[in-house]
Amino acid sequence: MLVQLLPLHGIGGRGDLPVPLWLAIYSAGAAVAVSFFALAAFWSRPRFEGTVGRPLGVLTRIVDAPATRVVLKVVGLVLLALLLGAAWLGDPSLNPAPTWLYVWIWVGIIPLSLLCGPIWRLANPLRTIAGVVRRTSYRPLPRGIAYWPAVAGLAGFLWLELVYPEGSDPRVVAFFATTYAVLNVAAGIVYGPAWFGTGDSFEVYAEVLARLSPLGRDGHGRLELRNPLAGLATMPQEPGIVGLLCLLLGSTAFDGISRWSVWTRLTGGIAHIPAYTLGLVVTVAIVTGLFLLAARTTGAARIRPGAVGAAGLPGAFAHSLLPIAIGYAVAHYFSFALFQGQAGWLLATDPFGRGWDLLGTSGTPIDYAFLGTGLIAGIQIGAIVLGHVLGVVSAHDRATGLFRRRQLRRAQYPMLAAMVAFTAGGIALVTAS
Repeated sequence: MLVQLLPLHGIGGRGDLPVPLWLAIYSAGAAVAVSFFALAAFWSRPRFEGTVGRPLGVLTRIVDAPATRVVLKVVGLVLLALLLGAAWLGDPSLNPAPTWLYVWIWVGIIPLSLLCGPIWRLANPLRTIAGVVRRTSYRPLPRGIAYWPAVAGLAGFLWLELVYPEGSDPRVVAFFATTYAVLNVAAGIVYGPAWFGTGDSFEVYAEVLARLSPLGRDGHGRLELRNPLAGLATMPQEPGIVGLLCLLLGSTAFDGISRWSVWTRLTGGIAHIPAYTLGLVVTVAIVTGLFLLAARTTGAARIRPGAVGAAGLPGAFAHSLLPIAIGYAVAHYFSFALFQGQAGWLLATDPFGRGWDLLGTSGTPIDYAFLGTGLIAGIQIGAIVLGHVLGVVSAHDRATGLFRRRQLRRAQYPMLAAMVAFTAGGIALVTAS
């Protein structure tokens, strides 16, 4: 087998930008700033709040049909069994399970949720397994818990991916996936289906991503075709949602930092796990601090009564971080997913290390030649800029409902400064070497 496994986390930096780095940063920052001032001049009332989409009756009947639900559940269970079986029983040196988890699931969940909307919950095997144990009543979720269990689980997964040096070992993947499954199934049995919408990190992540999908559910549970930014505006303003999005943004930023030659020199004489753990925590803390400072400084202006939810002003603007987080993820994982993702298919020809060639791909190498470095660099920069512009649009639309018109522009300056800083930092990280 000629498949070569790469380190199973984000790609390194690119020093071969089609334009000079300084020009890329200035241009991207200017695009974000110009979009803000254009919005401030011509956008004075909310346009996404309460927007009604186009009902998709036929698609709703197909997706909600019992046969469709059964097929999705069976697919989810089979994929979980394959992941665990390959991770526990397969050849550790040529094993598809790490690629399946870190690339096909973790990275693949982004396009899946953006294109198909809230589909993950229908196929979630952990939800299916927990549902086998039927109870007449379930314990209520602890008050105020909101999304914090999902944040904790996500932090553990990201630590495994970005910090733990043996995170790509199939047996480590097997232990993590088994432990994660057991804990969430047990919680689902105790607390019922409500647990998975707040405590299962992967389902919560998929549901958050699906807010930016053109496919969503209306108030009656029917599928509808909508403006993706209108779906984004429905993000719940609950405790933990800010932590979840800042964790996603900060962890991706740390992934870029950890590939930086400056970081390598600074941590050269320090034990790997303490240095990388501290780096991850500090990076997430900086991103969170900048966002909280910007949101709360925005609150210096007078807010309309009853305009914010339980998570306060940071929660009101948290949805604007999602396009940015997606832009960062695309920038960091795009080429990694297309290159390393091939290994998931090539190694699947013999998932249990029995000498099989089920797919006829034995001996086939990964094709690294179908993407040019200039194209990759262009997509990286474009994803970051587009993500920030959409973030500015979302934040401005929310601000029009929070502040009076004469305060609107001044109130948003702190958030604009944070957006420009995130844009410049993001481009610097994906292009650093």
